[in-house]
Amino acid sequence: MKISASIYSDKSRSLKEVILDLVAHQVDLLHVDCNDDLSVFSDIEHIRSWCNLPIDLHIITENPSKYYALLEKHPVEYVTFQVENLQEPLEIPASVSGKKGLAIITPTPISAFDPYADFDFILIMATIPGQSGGKFDRQNFAKIRQFRAKYPSKSIHVDGGVNGEVSFILRNMGVSSAVSGSYLFNGPSIGHALMNLTKREIESSFIMGDFMIPLEEAPTFDASICTTRSILEAVEFGQMGFALAIGEENALTGIVSSADIRKTFLKNLEQPTHIEASEFINRQPLCIEEKATVVDLLQLLKKSNFPVMYLPVVNEKKQAVGIINFVNLIKGEL
Repeated sequence: MKISASIYSDKSRSLKEVILDLVAHQVDLLHVDCNDDLSVFSDIEHIRSWCNLPIDLHIITENPSKYYALLEKHPVEYVTFQVENLQEPLEIPASVSGKKGLAIITPTPISAFDPYADFDFILIMATIPGQSGGKFDRQNFAKIRQFRAKYPSKSIHVDGGVNGEVSFILRNMGVSSAVSGSYLFNGPSIGHALMNLTKREIESSFIMGDFMIPLEEAPTFDASICTTRSILEAVEFGQMGFALAIGEENALTGIVSSADIRKTFLKNLEQPTHIEASEFINRQPLCIEEKATVVDLLQLLKKSNFPVMYLPVVNEKKQAVGIINFVNLIKGEL
């Protein structure tokens, strides 16, 4: 996941000092907020003379057309328009280069992106736009999942409330870019904050239930009536490399992964047709409770003596309620 540094969040230094500091710490993108202020293009011109970092421009305006000529003259790598403020059609000319995005605030449904499905990405505002230091609104985790399911080929950017913990969750959910402002500049140093955003976890206020994939979206099969075919189909069509074995009242009775299937067939190569469906099921899978924190999750992963690709999530009654999948996190670290 790329970190896009919000350049106007540091009020104590000149813009040039801020930019050169960010360059020295190798941030990925420079996030430029434009609250209907044409003068930001003067700043962009200066930035271009100081460095060659990609510029991530977020424009809030009622009339986007007045920015098109400026975007042609001062091209940026990413340009985003805030949908709620638009008072005229958003029809960006083909002559405007760079990737195009649509920004939405937390109450706005992801369906707002539908008329702009030819755009490259969505920017989800997880706090109040323009308000530095706000707390990430957890309902945006569901919006990220919804958008990913509807537009699997589009990128997701997030702005607001991104600290070390939120950064870990967003990377795990496959978010492409996160904007960081006050968190990045208010720490002991930019380097320290960047390390927390990209490497470590330092605090915990979110639980598994906030960002897990819910049970209704997870691959499952009925453990009481399963057949070899139903198990293989659940794993195959679930497209996650595993499926949960569910008993009465959603009790988690086990898990079947591609590795479990392979091992079972290897044990029965001489008589594969004699395999009972129940033999595929791992009855003692590693799992985590839905009220466990991110710190609890990381501690569990650290203690595990084998690589963990996914975790069933259960409630206090040991009923399955969802899953945590680490495929996006692993991809994001490549």
